[in-house]
Parts: sequence; C-alpha cells; structure tokens
Amino acid sequence: MLEDTLEVATDLDYRFDLAIQLGRLGTAKVYCETCQRFLADRLVESTCPTLDCNYDSARGDQCEKCGKLLNPTELKDLRCKVCQSTPQIRDTDHLFRELPLLKDKLEEYINNMSIAGCWSQNAIQATYAWIKEGVFYVWFDAPIGYVSITACYTPEWEKWWKNPENVDLYQFMGKDNVSFHTVMFPSTLIGTGENWTLMKSISVTKYLNYEASTRYSLAV
Repeated sequence: MLEDTLEVATDLDYRFDLAIQLGRLGTAKVYCETCQRFLADRLVESTCPTLDCNYDSARGDQCEKCGKLLNPTELKDLRCKVCQSTPQIRDTDHLFRELPLLKDKLEEYINNMSIAGCWSQNAIQATYAWIKEGVFYVWFDAPIGYVSITACYTPEWEKWWKNPENVDLYQFMGKDNVSFHTVMFPSTLIGTGENWTLMKSISVTKYLNYEASTRYSLAV
C-alpha cells in the first residue's frame, strides 16, 4: 500500500510541477532552541488571538475552541509542546505551489459543480472564504490517498479517477475539511493538466460541541 501511495503521489507531484512552476517565498517559522529544530504547527501551543476566544491551548494550525485556522506566528506567548520552552521566530525560505495561476480554472469548476452537485451553503461559503483570504496550507498529499487507496485495490484505478465522463465523485465530511476538498485537492488535480475525475457533490455537516470546544466534537 505504501508503494502505491508513493507512486501515485510522486507522479502527481511531477506532473503538477511540469505544468505549474514552484515559487520561492521567505516566511517566518517557529524554531525551538531546546529541541534544535523548526516546529511543525501542531507542536506549537499558545493563546488564540481571536477576539472573544483567548483559548490558552491553541495549536499552531488551528484553535480547537473556536475552530479558526491559524498561523503559528499569530499566536501570543508561544511555547513548544514537546519541551514547554519558549521558541523563537526565524525567517526561512519555502517552496510554494502557485495556485493563483489556477484561479480561473478553479473558480470555473466551483461555479459549475456547486450548482450541478447541489453543494450545501456551508460548503460554498467555506470554499469562497478560502479563495478570498488566500490561505496557505499543507494539504497537498493527504487527499491523494483517495486515489492511491484505489490503486491498491486495482491497477485499473484510472477507470475511476480519470474518467469524469462516466464517474461522479461524492464526498462527505465535517465543515473543517471543506476547503481542502473544494480548493486544495481540485487545484492539485487541475494543475496537472490531465482529465481527472473531480468532486461533483459534497455533503457537509456542522459540529456538535462538548464543553464549548471543537476539541470534543462530532460532525452531525
């Protein structure tokens, strides 16, 4: 299974790079002197900067109380989740996929498919919010797992994933994952220039929260 996942993800990444150039951009990242490494977003904790939230255990990528997606450099009083020491903010170069180059094609897909697939209002609002805000996120390879797990089942996986004329893709998820499937994943597939089966319909659920936090929540 790992070999299939690696093969599909690597091939998709290669074809994307042929069609869409990578961009280099300097960004601020969190570095822990004690651990001697840059910290992944989920290894950073602090106080949520969102007005009227101020949750004191917000992660570097998302506040589990209010649900807002975060940048670790926006947080107050940073601490390393591993050693609890105070990390530094350091400048470092990163490679980014130039998704703005796909904006017109992506919006065409969203406009057409949100009507044809009867997307919920939650899905539409979350999708356009991401496009408007221009948020960066790391979900490039995660949704490729849908494709690679099909490849684990059959070597003829392209009959499902590269056959939009005969296959309709339906997906079901909580509202916190909408943008990864309506912006990031379609952009990845569109960016290769190949005839992929893109999601037609998405069913989105809201949270049932316990203790006023998304830390203990179910999608209902």
